[in-house]
Amino acid sequence: MTRYDLSLIGFGGVNRALAELIAERGDALEAELGFALRVVAITDLRAGSLVRTDGIDLAPLLAVAPGELDLSVLPGGSRDPRNEWVVKEVPSDIVVEATFTNPEDGQPALSHVCWAIEAGKHVCTTNKGPVALHGPALRELAERHGVRLAFEGTVMSGTPVLRTAREMLGGLAVTGFEGILNGTSNHVLGRLESGLTFADAVAEAQSLGYAEADPTADVEGYDVQLKVMILAGEVLGTRLTRADVPCTGISSLTPEDVRRAAAEGLRWKLVGSARRRPDGTVEAKVAPVALPAEHPLAGVAGPTNALVLHTDLLGAITLGGPGAGRTETAYALLSDIIGIHAARSAALTGAGRG
Repeated sequence: MTRYDLSLIGFGGVNRALAELIAERGDALEAELGFALRVVAITDLRAGSLVRTDGIDLAPLLAVAPGELDLSVLPGGSRDPRNEWVVKEVPSDIVVEATFTNPEDGQPALSHVCWAIEAGKHVCTTNKGPVALHGPALRELAERHGVRLAFEGTVMSGTPVLRTAREMLGGLAVTGFEGILNGTSNHVLGRLESGLTFADAVAEAQSLGYAEADPTADVEGYDVQLKVMILAGEVLGTRLTRADVPCTGISSLTPEDVRRAAAEGLRWKLVGSARRRPDGTVEAKVAPVALPAEHPLAGVAGPTNALVLHTDLLGAITLGGPGAGRTETAYALLSDIIGIHAARSAALTGAGRG
């Protein structure tokens, strides 16, 4: 039976949820998927690091509240996250990168990804920064080192939009897309329709766990901006910089703006979009749009995300599902690992035939 040893970089909500899946459903997943998963290293900025090359017993770690976890007290533990050493030197097959997103330069996650690839390890990440800002270079680096870089969870959490676009739309030309790609801003807009002030709607989103303590990336559209850049690369085959994607958030909208639009049969949504012009160039933006009721994105409510792909032969194809959530995003990581296994199995089969 094939087994993949994992190094988890970052042990916040997402990688912790992946660890829970492995601990609780590992045997069932092994029977279903045909491979086993074993965690051999964990690093975290607050909790320190833990390395056990014979496998980490996850249950005791998961029994401790996240804010109270101290890996340094365990055999193989340290107060230092030791990210570089763990990524480069600890024997593992797949590095799972789930640290915070830095929209300016993608660091420190960019270094984590590069170190892993250069060490000959596959990478799956939920981190938008490295992929949005350095995607083509990272893909080239991975190809050169014979490993895979997977990042399904960077756009719509566990909803498989990238894999669908890449694997299921053969023969179609995608001419553009538009999407609701941030559940926090969508929830806030819905609550403005109910009469809440912007501040109260954001505070409610924070209390529900949809928004961070600093909600700027969500409500000002920067999170969506990075996702548009990733989607443009994956479905339109073009590289965009942040300067190529003008970004306007929702903080200037008032409850009165929202109510007036509703009276006219319109609903405000924060939409990330890109389209290919007749000359082949791509126009992209992030901005609030008042959509008519018949638009496929108009009825998307709460933290749900949705993406409309415009194609030449089928017209508009709409994909919707969870756009956030620790378990949902952890599933995206699992789906990436499944994809890595499938590619590896196909390569081995092809080599055997050769």
